[in-house]
Parts: sequence; structure tokens; C-alpha cells
Amino acid sequence: MMDSSPPPVTSLYVHVPFCAHKCEYCAFFSEASAGELINRYVAALVRELELVAHDLKPRTIFFGGGTPSLLNLRQWETILRTMEKLNLLGAEEFTVESNPATVSADKSKLLRDFGVNRISMGVQSLDEKLLDRLGRIHSREQVFKSFDILRQAGFDNVNLDLMFAIPTQTIATWRETLDEIIAMQSEHLSSYEVIYEDDTPLFQQLQAGEFSVDEDLACAMYEELVARSGAAGFQQYEIANFARHHGGQPSAIPSRACRHNVNYWRGGSYHGLGPSATGYVRGVRTKNWANTQLYCEQLEKGRRAIESSEELTPLRRAGETAAFGLRMNAGWPFAEFQRATNFDLRQEWAADMNRLAERGWAAQDAEKFHLTHQGLRFADAAAELFLR
Repeated sequence: MMDSSPPPVTSLYVHVPFCAHKCEYCAFFSEASAGELINRYVAALVRELELVAHDLKPRTIFFGGGTPSLLNLRQWETILRTMEKLNLLGAEEFTVESNPATVSADKSKLLRDFGVNRISMGVQSLDEKLLDRLGRIHSREQVFKSFDILRQAGFDNVNLDLMFAIPTQTIATWRETLDEIIAMQSEHLSSYEVIYEDDTPLFQQLQAGEFSVDEDLACAMYEELVARSGAAGFQQYEIANFARHHGGQPSAIPSRACRHNVNYWRGGSYHGLGPSATGYVRGVRTKNWANTQLYCEQLEKGRRAIESSEELTPLRRAGETAAFGLRMNAGWPFAEFQRATNFDLRQEWAADMNRLAERGWAAQDAEKFHLTHQGLRFADAAAELFLR
């Protein structure tokens, strides 16, 4: 008899909701950590891994947060041994996010031993005053020290994460940070503009008039980021992401690009585990409870902690896939979009593509449609046209 079950999902995201301290700009679901709750979370996560393992054969794994590197050795070992037992290790790319203040030699070695091969380190800034402004718990010194620890542990794929347009940040400080970061010779660089989200201290300070947002300065900083990283051999492949390309033919997606994120932007399926995590599996979007207590309670009863699930219509799925994919410099090759969605961009979205091209935000040839340099700066506005 033929096995008619669909092929297993190849991407896994795990949300670790704990932080040593909540940052001023953060609107993600995270909370300051308490030992007992973390142990309870780890036990619940083990349960959740067991419940989805049958539908997983991960090629990419991403532990995000919060601060996954906050988990102690014993907690990490519990998670990784479970994954080993369930046959979930051996991904081509296995990323763990970390904070420079919580990187240690023994933790790095443990992660490396279990096949973690990429670390994404939240640096944000190398300026002590700005780190303080953001409420970060690490110092600039710790950034360099932690980077060395990762290199010594054998990590040859490291992303450094920066923020720009931070209140009081000047273009001179930004240039200095970029130069120092580039000199560290990481394989990947991510950089995001500070976003003021409703329920964050930073937003309240903005509302209270403690500082103002300078759009022109933010644009100048973005241009500086693109120019300096490009000159240093990084290739921009998505609005906020830059990677090195090693060997082989030139490619629209450099070899050190984050494959896990490329799967998101290309509309691929992934299982999302942990409190508040979203998953997207064969057209069904799920969202876990954004409450660690509730998350644990559900899994202790032996069931998934899913708060909501929604099946998207094929057209809506295709529209979202189009919108996400436009964040990438390569845009959408028409043939690839059709393979991914069964829709033709040139039919359903012809008017939207023309509108963007007329504005100078996009370009199109026989093979593909993509945003221009200017269009990438306004990608969110451009992407909205494609939603159905």
C-alpha cells in the first residue's frame, strides 16, 4: 500500500520566552526569568516536541526569544537530549539566539556538540550610553569577549544583530559601531531600525516628548549600513540582512544567508513551539498561548497549547507569500512563485506590480519582479498591496 501521508515539515522554530531583563524597546512576548518557571517550561517544551516529532524532519532549526542562551546547562541538555531521542538533530542550519551577557564556554561547547552550528548574537550597539538607553544588560566589552568564546568553541557561522535610529544616536556613533562590527569578521549581519511599539517604555518616552523621531537621519543611517557592509564584502539579501558568500557561482542568496528565515520569506511551512510561537503548516496558521503558565498547563494535560488556528484560502496564502518574499533583494522569480503557490504573479497582481514600478519602487523583467533599492526602504507599504 502506498503511504499517502504528506512529507514531514523541514523547519522548526522554538520560542524561549525568558530574559534576564526586559529591554526598553521590546514588544515580544518575554518575561524576566524565574528558575522554577523555566524548569516547568523546559518540561512542557519536551512534551510539545514529542507531540510534533512525527511530522518533523528539520533541515533548519531556530531557537529565538527572549534569550535562549539564558537557559542553564542542565536545561539545555534536557532539550537537546530529547531532540536526539526524537531524531530531530542533524539540521543543516541550527541557530540559537544569544545575549553577549549569557554566553559561556561550557554552554557554547554543549550546543556545538549537539549540532548547533549558527549563533545569532544580539549586540544592538557598541556604545555604552546607547546600550543603557535600550536597557540592555551587556557591556561593549562582553560583546568582544563572547564573540571570542564562540569562535573558540568552533562556531564559524555567527550573526551580529544591530539597531539603528536609537534615540540620541548620531550618525558618527553609528559609523563607529558599523566599522567595529565589520572588523569582527562575522559571517552575517542583521540590522533593524528601532520601532516604537505601543506597550514599550521607549514608546511612552516618545509620547512624553523625551525625544523625537528623525526620519531623515534614520534613512541616512540605513544608507550607511548598506554602503559600509557592501564595501566590506557583505551581500544584502533582505531588507535588514547581510551575509557573506563563500565560493561557487555568485548567487541572489549568499551562502551564509539564514536559511531558516529564507524559508519564512518564501512562504515555506514550519512548526512553531513554545509560548506565543506561531506555526505555519500546509496553509494552516497556528498561534500558541502567549502566557507561559497557560502554555505549561496545556502541555501538562498532554495537549498542544494552541490558542488559535486558521486555514488560509489558497489566494490569501499566495498573497502573503508574495508580500513576504518581496522583502528579499531577489524578489520573486515568476516560476518559483508559481511552484510555491500555484498562482501566477503576472495575472493576479499585474496592476499592483505596475503601480510599484511607476513609483520607482520596483522593477520587472521576463524572469522576475523585485523591489528597487528605494522600494526596499518602503517594503512594508509595498507588500501590503499584495495581500488578498
